[in-house]
Amino acid sequence: MLFGVLFTILWASGAVFVKIGLLSSPPLTMGTIRFLLAGSFLMLYIYGFRSGKYPLPKKREWKPLILLGLFNTSLYLGCGFWALQTISSGFFNLAVVVNPFLVALLSSLFAKRSIQRKEWIGMVVSAIGLMIATYPLLQNSHSTLSGIFLLTIGMVSMAIGSVYFQKEKLQLPSLVINTWQVLFGGIILIVPSMILESSKPFVLDKNLILYLVWSVFGVSIFAMVLWFYLLKQDAVKANIWLFLTPIAGYVLSAILLGEVITRYDVIASLFVFTGLYLSGNFRLNKLPKPPSEKRLEA
Repeated sequence: MLFGVLFTILWASGAVFVKIGLLSSPPLTMGTIRFLLAGSFLMLYIYGFRSGKYPLPKKREWKPLILLGLFNTSLYLGCGFWALQTISSGFFNLAVVVNPFLVALLSSLFAKRSIQRKEWIGMVVSAIGLMIATYPLLQNSHSTLSGIFLLTIGMVSMAIGSVYFQKEKLQLPSLVINTWQVLFGGIILIVPSMILESSKPFVLDKNLILYLVWSVFGVSIFAMVLWFYLLKQDAVKANIWLFLTPIAGYVLSAILLGEVITRYDVIASLFVFTGLYLSGNFRLNKLPKPPSEKRLEA
């Protein structure tokens, strides 16, 4: 229970601390530094401190790892960070948990997986919830259409990465996959960040340092270790903790950023959780396939 609560808080805090980092750095530059640092520290751990325990990728595995870095780190988190300039961190955390629906849709298109009736019902209910959450944000100018569009691109990219990961069936430990995809994601972002953000202000102050320390060690490393532990203990409960991150996200956003929790947020969350439950993604009496560990680097 303690580790589950801690994971939920750490994972939900990712978007909140991105907001803090954005006070001092443009999004892609900030993300590039974070991913390179996290990837480097993870490399040091698996090939330095744990030398001999984790294998190097084989020749045929480099391409999938690079593409996973592109979809799950560069595009998903790059677009997500950019979107967080104009959307609330609470809405970000709520939107991300509907990723299983996007994975189901893409799997039906590219992996010939049929979508069950209960999944369609769940998608519709959750979509209504997201529309309820989006309406007041646009009305009060707390979010922009461009921000929501960027977040959508990021979510679709993560779903593509999930389907691609399932198709490739990499025979590498999850920690190795996560390490290389985060590192490649940072490398891929170097050029775009230099082209798009070279003229934007960058200040290495307490806000940026706090973001980097928390996101690298607290989210990318410690939260990931907790996730692997929770999966080994009980995959069902691990999924529950993951789906509960929007609640923690709203609370943290209110405490640390002063974002107001409105009745729209509460109603929207109820719709999203109901949709997840109806679809079978959020359930205690059925063992679902745990979400790919490689997605957890946000």
